[in-house]
Amino acid sequence: MHPSHSCGLRLQRRALLKAAGAACALGAAAHAPVTRAQEQRALAVTQIVDLSPQNQDVSRDFLIGSRAAWTELNARGGIRGRSVQHVVVETDGSAAAVRTAWKAAYDNAACVALSGCVGDSTAAAIATLQTGEAALAHLAPWLLRQWKDDSDTVFPIFPNYRAQMTHAIRSLAVMGVQQAGAVYANATLQQQLQGLVTEVGKAMGLRIQPLSPQEQRGIPPAIVLFIGGTPELHEYVRHLTLPQGRQCYVVALADANLQVLAQLGGIPRGISVIATQPVPLVSHGMSIVRNYREVMAKLYDEPPSPQGLAGFIAARYTAEVLQSVAGPVTRVSVLAALRKRVEIQVGGYLVAYEDRRLANTHVTQSMLTADGRIVG
Repeated sequence: MHPSHSCGLRLQRRALLKAAGAACALGAAAHAPVTRAQEQRALAVTQIVDLSPQNQDVSRDFLIGSRAAWTELNARGGIRGRSVQHVVVETDGSAAAVRTAWKAAYDNAACVALSGCVGDSTAAAIATLQTGEAALAHLAPWLLRQWKDDSDTVFPIFPNYRAQMTHAIRSLAVMGVQQAGAVYANATLQQQLQGLVTEVGKAMGLRIQPLSPQEQRGIPPAIVLFIGGTPELHEYVRHLTLPQGRQCYVVALADANLQVLAQLGGIPRGISVIATQPVPLVSHGMSIVRNYREVMAKLYDEPPSPQGLAGFIAARYTAEVLQSVAGPVTRVSVLAALRKRVEIQVGGYLVAYEDRRLANTHVTQSMLTADGRIVG
């Protein structure tokens, strides 16, 4: 800890999450009468967070990064001198809970947008609820699957699974790898993403064969592409066995948190796990990344992580959009500003669109080595 910083600013993760949970009560408060003067003063964004077991390690880091960004922004004067209320609503990822969370945001008269909703399945469920011109803008979500946005209310800023798979498979192709196995955390993910995995592999000259449950318990191929979250990834890799001298590389997507995987331990000798991430490396010298590291060191007793950096960027991007709105900041004006899809630089992180599709591809990789080190 830095002795110059007050203990009040040094929030542990448990205290942070308790504070986030308290914000759920705002959904009920939104039903209280709101005066015209209060509406003029109030400015809020809502972040819906999936804390189900499969998503909580990604969602918690993402939330911490977002909260750090909003805390810093408000300390610097907020948006046009107005503080932004960062409303956090936790869910268990179920359809009913997500609908209740979305309705709490929608019914909150002060809420001008949804920002940084996480994880992928929850962000997708929220997108299906967004219809009509009265919809809230759904910006910077952790929505990584392919998404057709007929309502034009969803504004992703992170490269999706296709971009991540392309980056990962390209790196394997450079190594001369011609085939790999694929493991899906559950049948739903396999149904949703197997076609995309096969398509991307074929385009990159790599044959990707799904491994049956029996094959998953046997000796793995040299390269395995894993689709799923950290708990399922840990369960898979800890049961792997390799002959003496063999090496296996397990390539996961951004829903895997290598820091948590390292903490869980029990990774067999000879297994290295590579994870893609839709943001720069946390050690990068980019302005937004340096700012993230500085704010985290000042406010939270948490190490930097790719998911935390993504949450930080999501909040900062949201702030840039709110700042750019012409005239009063309302739901309608925020949505109108986003639909223009103006290119925005967030401390060196470019958000640009082409034909309503995200054009930037900030995809990097880190590796948890067989001896427990994270490289990258």
